[in-house]
Amino acid sequence: MRDAFHEDLDNISDRLVEMTRLAGSAMSRATTSLLDADLELAESVIDADHQIDAIRNDIDNLAVELIARQQPVATDLRIVVTALHMASSLERMGDLAEHVAKVTRLRFPDSAVPAEARGIITDMGQVAVRLISQAGSIIAAKDVDAAKSLEADDDFMDRLHRSVFTMLAADSWAHPTQTSVDLTLLSRYFERFGDHAVSVARQVVYLVTGEWEHRILAEEQA
Repeated sequence: MRDAFHEDLDNISDRLVEMTRLAGSAMSRATTSLLDADLELAESVIDADHQIDAIRNDIDNLAVELIARQQPVATDLRIVVTALHMASSLERMGDLAEHVAKVTRLRFPDSAVPAEARGIITDMGQVAVRLISQAGSIIAAKDVDAAKSLEADDDFMDRLHRSVFTMLAADSWAHPTQTSVDLTLLSRYFERFGDHAVSVARQVVYLVTGEWEHRILAEEQA
């Protein structure tokens, strides 16, 4: 019975990693669709979001079943509880990629991103994909050190987010309000995508150590 239980826990972990792969692919393709005004690619991202939602539902159902059937304690219980939180964050990351793709669809056949903003949006897309890839590796390996470093990597995303507002506030910015709104929303989507990756990493730290990451870092710095 316990062997079957741990197989189910391993299955949950594998499904979480699969969610990171799908969310990363979605954000990569959504960013490309945005920059290239590629409607077909954007629609493929939107249509595929149900795959991430389905895995999240599978994880939720399996976690509830395991709690009811096995009544796990200690680390086993932490695995189940954190899996629910991670699945929620990863599902939201898929939604954010879908939001980016929907901006592509909304502005087609034009690009929502003017020339002077393409560099920042390209960087934000690349950082987002890198963060979710790191999150997948962290889940698979239960790597606490990598989980701690991911939050530092997310600082770059935050700087890019701030640079978008600096660009929009500049006297040289001459684009219509619609473009400013689009870029504000897009920057927020990418920034939130990074925040959810950080949340996943923190859940892994809690899973392994039983402590929240911010408390561990405070104790290390004391």
